[in-house]
Amino acid sequence: MSEERIPKRSEVPEEYKWALEDIYESDEKWAEDLEKLKAFPERIASFKGRISTDPEALLEFQRLTDELAVLADSLGNYAQRRSDEDTANSFYQGLIGQLMSVYTEVSSSSSFATPEILSVDDETFEGFYKAEPALELYRLNFDRMRRQKKHILSEAEERILALSGELGRTPENIFSMFSDADLRYPDAEDKDGVKHQVTDGSYVPLMKSQDRVLRKNAFEAMYHTYDKFKNTVAATLSAQTKSVNFYSKARHYSSALEASLENNEIPTEVYTNLIEAVHENMHYMYDYVKLRKDLLGVDELHFYDLYVPVVSDVDMKITFEEAKQTVLKALEPMGEDYLKIIREGFENRWIDVYENEGKTSGAYSAGARVHPYVLLNHKDTLNCMFTLIHEMGHSVHSYLSNKTQPVAYADYSIFVAEVASTCNEALLMQYLLKTTEDKKQRAYLINYFLEQFRTTLYRQTMFAEFELKINEMTQNGEPLTAENMSEIYGELNKLYFGDGIVLDDEIKLEWARIPHFYYDYYVYQYATGYSAAIALSQRILNEGESAVRDYIGFLSGGCSKDPISLLKGAGVDMSTTKPIADALKMFGELIEEMKELMN
Repeated sequence: MSEERIPKRSEVPEEYKWALEDIYESDEKWAEDLEKLKAFPERIASFKGRISTDPEALLEFQRLTDELAVLADSLGNYAQRRSDEDTANSFYQGLIGQLMSVYTEVSSSSSFATPEILSVDDETFEGFYKAEPALELYRLNFDRMRRQKKHILSEAEERILALSGELGRTPENIFSMFSDADLRYPDAEDKDGVKHQVTDGSYVPLMKSQDRVLRKNAFEAMYHTYDKFKNTVAATLSAQTKSVNFYSKARHYSSALEASLENNEIPTEVYTNLIEAVHENMHYMYDYVKLRKDLLGVDELHFYDLYVPVVSDVDMKITFEEAKQTVLKALEPMGEDYLKIIREGFENRWIDVYENEGKTSGAYSAGARVHPYVLLNHKDTLNCMFTLIHEMGHSVHSYLSNKTQPVAYADYSIFVAEVASTCNEALLMQYLLKTTEDKKQRAYLINYFLEQFRTTLYRQTMFAEFELKINEMTQNGEPLTAENMSEIYGELNKLYFGDGIVLDDEIKLEWARIPHFYYDYYVYQYATGYSAAIALSQRILNEGESAVRDYIGFLSGGCSKDPISLLKGAGVDMSTTKPIADALKMFGELIEEMKELMN
């Protein structure tokens, strides 16, 4: 084996591990706070029957809810982050289980609260604000709750739904354990017969290899493994769609889509408009597929050819230390206050940098109240530098919202979550293009930019369309099987990529390995967020300080306004298709520039 094997957790240097001791210095301290959490059901229950008649009691209850949120944040972040360090570590899986069990009890104990608050008529509720002015802090939350009145059930029904919460999360938990802890792929041989380890973390770097034999073998290693378990994964994903449809029906929504989006104050038209806008601009993707085929010089383009850079002789190996320095330079247009937060994260171990055995795959930023935590699986590639700046965008968003907003409004909507991260990516790309004089390297970067459009605007919209289709099938009582999901997924790939690529049988199984299908209509926000981020980055670069000020206001907003209003304040109107159309137009212009450069 010429490839270096993945290290054990104990072999990773401390400076490349996140500082979870900033939350709890030991597992014992975590256990002490878990005991505090166990007292909350009784504390919460003491308010039953009082919050609908006594404004002072309602205020005390809201403050107790804030206290609970802070405690649960610490407990959840510590247990989940520890588990993600090594998903095979049963001890930390056990901590998560303990926490979820207690938190289910806590949720159940508060099932009376919403129905009781909704039982108060508007005139009486207005009197509460006059009698207890400190309640004004929570007015927006109460207004949001009272607008949802038709979806709130009786106390007994709310209690049942609260008790079922752990069951509702089971499909995602099963998939996570299966994918991260249990699933193993065979090694992939390159053209010289050398074997390479295939993991969730190494797969994309292997797909970027110039060795087509290695790409094909890694591609088949991944999907032939999933093919062996396709019925199990299909049953798990089917259970997920049944879960979200159950909760939407129980709460009298017309669909799971409406239930998911209304919780974030997003009209369903935003979702369907995205799909429609992308369908209207498929010709750009078909042009890109043809360009990629021509530049690679292959008789047939396959799906394992989609990630390899078409400019093959540009070496852009970037160490983690180099990536950090470039990120800081790229973010200079954001101003010194923004940069200070980035430096604090770099210097104080907010980041868990490298892959180790059992570590959860991918990357994320978790917005803990003590400070954000970033999980990476860094591989010294251009893509990993973009991942770093992406996750730090999330982190600054969380940091500013937590520092600026009261507890009740610190959590921002997932609809705006991807805007902050992708705006950072766009600024990095603009910086790299501005500072790169070498034509081949510029072509390499433009190819990378094109790939961001392909993987974010087109691919995530395709994911969103697939998720909509399978949820509609479940809603209509149609069974979900490995066969019909693969058929749907194959047809979508044909629609989104056109006839210029071979529809490999393996790609029809890609649905089986996408964790975001367990996140309940999450993926579309990558595409809408990307469109908004392109617009915001252009405004920051073109208008400077005033645009930055508006943007920092957006990052500091938490959920103090609905997501569409927050983005309008930053200068982008996502109630229209304009940001999507403008972004896709830029994609088309980049394709033309790429053609000229390569000629």
